[in-house]
Amino acid sequence: MITVTEKAQEKVLEYMEQASEPCRGLRVRAFKLGNHTFRYDLTLVLEGEERDEDVIQELERLTVYLDPSSAEWLQGTTVDFVSDISGTGFKIDNPQAKVTWDDPVSQKVQEVLDSRVGPALAAHGGWVELVKVDGKTAVVQLGGGCQGCGMASVTLSDGIRAAIVEAVPEIREVVDSTDHAAGNDPFYE
Repeated sequence: MITVTEKAQEKVLEYMEQASEPCRGLRVRAFKLGNHTFRYDLTLVLEGEERDEDVIQELERLTVYLDPSSAEWLQGTTVDFVSDISGTGFKIDNPQAKVTWDDPVSQKVQEVLDSRVGPALAAHGGWVELVKVDGKTAVVQLGGGCQGCGMASVTLSDGIRAAIVEAVPEIREVVDSTDHAAGNDPFYE
């Protein structure tokens, strides 16, 4: 179902040893935010916090508990623990969060969103997804802290649009299809 690397298991076991109460394992949950965007939650499962409906995966050194609603969204996921220039922490590699397009222009736009735009928005609790490419126009949808944010138009023009137009010459315009009035958790209020 999911893979937890040796390094990640070591770190979880270290946290379990430091806990003030006996721990049973690691709970991994996924929350689907958009069509391909997820937020993940990793928590220790304390003794007595097990649930009958949990999907349990026994690893060599660790028991992993998955919420039933998360289990299908986590198929094939790898949990790792990394230290690099951007920081130290758990890294989730979920194949269901990877988006591929048959159209090469859409794929180029997707790669810009994944590598350049997405990480910056995630730092503020936001996310962006490509909805479609229509001629020379990329249609995107914003969510999380970006939905309803007073700075969304600036983020779109100075960040998202600038990055896409610079990297993908076939695209001349980027349109936001987000219903910002429905946003209930903007980063900037």
